[in-house]
Amino acid sequence: MADYGTLSKTIEALTEGETDTVSLMATVACEVHHADDRFDWTGFYRVAGPGLLKIGPYQGGHGCLTIPFSRGVCGAAARTGEVQLVPDVDAFPGHIACASSTRSELVLPVWNGKGRLLGVFDIDSDQPDAFTEGDAEALADILGRTFACIS
Repeated sequence: MADYGTLSKTIEALTEGETDTVSLMATVACEVHHADDRFDWTGFYRVAGPGLLKIGPYQGGHGCLTIPFSRGVCGAAARTGEVQLVPDVDAFPGHIACASSTRSELVLPVWNGKGRLLGVFDIDSDQPDAFTEGDAEALADILGRTFACIS
């Protein structure tokens, strides 16, 4: 299980003063990915146009290059602005299988300091029902503080 207190402090120290979105995303993806063995694929999909996400910095195997807001777990998080906690991806209507090993998924919308959607943060696990509300809350807090400086 991730030690979110330590993870938060580490990310804060590494990103202090940084205002480049891609640099922040790369650092968060790396640190979160290595914080917990449940995290199989960890990364960002950036808003690249109206209703369209494109892959951003990530850790793990390959990801889908583009995802429309209308499809999949990442699209649902971007479209609704709500966290998607999916214990069984096979039971999620319209799930996009970027990797056949994915069993569960947690996707959080990422907002800048002015409330504009920057993208989504996606964590996949090869374990079913791998994520909890506690994971979602801790990660939402980390993302909120990390990206608050982006205008």
